[in-house]
Amino acid sequence: MDISFISRHMAHNAARIKALVEGVSPEEAQWKRNPDEWSILEIVNHLYDEERQDFRVRLNIILHHPEQDWPPVDPEGWVKERKYNEQNLTESLDKFLTEREKSLEWLQSLNAPNWETIYTSPFGSMRAGDMLSSWLTHDHLHMRQLIEQHRYLSEAQVVPFNMDYAGSW
Repeated sequence: MDISFISRHMAHNAARIKALVEGVSPEEAQWKRNPDEWSILEIVNHLYDEERQDFRVRLNIILHHPEQDWPPVDPEGWVKERKYNEQNLTESLDKFLTEREKSLEWLQSLNAPNWETIYTSPFGSMRAGDMLSSWLTHDHLHMRQLIEQHRYLSEAQVVPFNMDYAGSW
């Protein structure tokens, strides 16, 4: 496991996420193509909560307290319970970026972690390295989701025109 690669990409991903939401108006941040999808604002708040209540916490348990149960998380439920779509985008982004900095500092503070440490969760057995890899990939999943939201928002704004000339989506 190349922790410097992971840390560097997690830092760059935070900057990418920031770039993907800068300049988005409050209305655009809350916009959804349909009720089953997350808005840009909901995605950013999800990233914030996952950063502080899921990946860092659970990876710490795997590495240092494998006898402990993971605390529960409810990403789908939190969207409505925590009123993600009613938050302020700038404040939500700042909170995510602050938590990401804490995560990167924490990762750098680890002293020779055993990435092969196995933890048995409700999802099955996983190694610490699997959790760290998933953390990085979680960024990619939601960056893709943010890009899709931008595309759908643009698509809705150009009606009755289409964007087919740009290439297939």
